[in-house]
Amino acid sequence: MRILVQPLPGSGSSYVSLCCWQNNIGERLAFQMLYARFQAAAEPSMATHLIRKLEQFTTLSSTDKEALARLAALRVRRLDPREDITREGDRPGQVYLILEGWTCRYKVLEDGRRQITAFLVPGDICGLHMFILKQMDHSMGAVTPLTIAEIPSDTVLELTDASPHISRALWWTSLVEEATAREWITNLGQREALERLAHLFCELFLRLRVVGLANGEAGGASFELPVTQEQLAEATGVSTVHVNRTLQQMREQGLIVWKGKTLIIPDVEVLQEVALFNPNYLHLNHSGESLPGDEIP
Repeated sequence: MRILVQPLPGSGSSYVSLCCWQNNIGERLAFQMLYARFQAAAEPSMATHLIRKLEQFTTLSSTDKEALARLAALRVRRLDPREDITREGDRPGQVYLILEGWTCRYKVLEDGRRQITAFLVPGDICGLHMFILKQMDHSMGAVTPLTIAEIPSDTVLELTDASPHISRALWWTSLVEEATAREWITNLGQREALERLAHLFCELFLRLRVVGLANGEAGGASFELPVTQEQLAEATGVSTVHVNRTLQQMREQGLIVWKGKTLIIPDVEVLQEVALFNPNYLHLNHSGESLPGDEIP
């Protein structure tokens, strides 16, 4: 038996997997599960962002957390920036958990124009229910160097059947994802360019703070923003030139400071006022409370 980091043919990505000399498929799967347990124990932080996110909705037991840690370590894939996780037209069959880095959902028109429909950060789950469809209706690509866990859909179903807490927490993530999509539509349809960018920055700050990747409170905040002005343009529906001018305007008004890949918001409440931002669509008001009938050991 041996452990290998295997390259994915035809791309720069790789899989962390366990190989054994036996040809028996049952033995190979058993070894892979054993390796996932070892990996989860050795690297408990792999599922930390996901656990922190789900605990915004409900309290998770130690058994739930261990199950999520094993899930995050089962099959790990690494991708380079601009490499696709999956493309429109592909047949979905697994769920993707973002472990490190940023990715995005996007659509491309026939003439090459691209619309980013969501930014995904560590702790986010992609394609939770897509496996019931015959093909992907959008693409997902890495924005930064990216590490994801690829989770077979059957494994997700088994986990949700075994844990009502995880099942309901994943329902919550799906509903928040739908609410966020509605807010992005409103952003594109009704807000001005400055309001769109301000709204996006407010949203990213709250989402990153939940998973421990942003510093500060309402008085001032900072977080890593590893996106380009072109990608901001693709997400907010304005030209790259307009994004550049709007960012300059935001700097002049003291709304943001962008140094390298770090975005600083001197006053979050002021930026929220400018953006007409209401965080209710993120549904972060549960604060890890137990649901009716929950019994957490």
